[in-house]
Amino acid sequence: MSESTVRDQAAAPGTPPRRRARGLPGLATDAFLRRREATILLVALGLLIYFQTAKSVFLTHDNLVNVSQGTAPYAIIAVGEVFLLVSGEIDLSVGMVFALAPFLMHYMVDFSGVYPIIAIVLAVLAGALIGLGNGLVTVVLRVPSFVATLGSMFLVQGIMLTTSHAYPAQIPEAADGLAGWFGRAPWAELTWCLVIVVFFHLVLTRTRWGLHTVATGGNPLGAAEAGIRTGRIKIGNFMLTGALGAFAGILEAFRVGSIDPSSGGSNAMFIAVSAAVIGGTALAGGSGTVVGALLGALVLAEMQNGFNLIGISANPFNIILGSAIIISMVLNVHLARLRRAGRS
Repeated sequence: MSESTVRDQAAAPGTPPRRRARGLPGLATDAFLRRREATILLVALGLLIYFQTAKSVFLTHDNLVNVSQGTAPYAIIAVGEVFLLVSGEIDLSVGMVFALAPFLMHYMVDFSGVYPIIAIVLAVLAGALIGLGNGLVTVVLRVPSFVATLGSMFLVQGIMLTTSHAYPAQIPEAADGLAGWFGRAPWAELTWCLVIVVFFHLVLTRTRWGLHTVATGGNPLGAAEAGIRTGRIKIGNFMLTGALGAFAGILEAFRVGSIDPSSGGSNAMFIAVSAAVIGGTALAGGSGTVVGALLGALVLAEMQNGFNLIGISANPFNIILGSAIIISMVLNVHLARLRRAGRS
């Protein structure tokens, strides 16, 4: 009889035999596959290999800059949406905040003589103020966030179109010195995006605010009974989403070199929510990942850029996007069941 068999038989009654220890590669693979970001990372790498094989220009410097600029603003918005979705809410107005914020900067600098950097800060705070309004309507007045932010989406759009007369504007001359830092330099948007993603990944996974956000979305009643101020968590996350939407809009305006009333809008919001969902954030609340949202935005940017390179019409993009959302939600539900059953 082998020594291992003797040890198994000597174990306490009812104790199953000990499994054979796995090597470090196997443990590392298991740890990787358990992460929510694993699947979307593999998809991003697969798309990169496919498009590079189809068109060798895909991995050139200029095209990678294009991909990064198609990823960064939506990933920044998606970070805020992740916090909201995890806490059980959603913001449909953030795309209009994205469009309004650069106009606010323009009004303050050109019409009121505010220093550009102060105008940028105030525009971002205005986005947070809009988020505060959304949060108060949702939490205090108990209006579902879908309805509350749908209304504020049209309200913000109306303010933006009325004040701008639906005409684009130029970036204020006084702010030209900041353009390189805030989006015009090739990698500026991506740099800001990565800083934001790393910071808020740590907030969601390593701080009390992140823990309370997960608890608020996963079990609102239990969280409230445990002493978590769920209303404050939700309002704070609405403010975070509004501020990030405003900042992303300012970055994009500097990158393009003009302020366009048709930029952002519902399209930016839907892409950001799609990135969050595809990246592993559950619409039902209680779980999500900031890094996954970044990877989701990267996948969407890769597909848009790759389709253009290989000559595929942009029309099928929404078909693929819709399919990706449905598939990712099915996988999220299935993986959640496996985790609850202790098999993943």
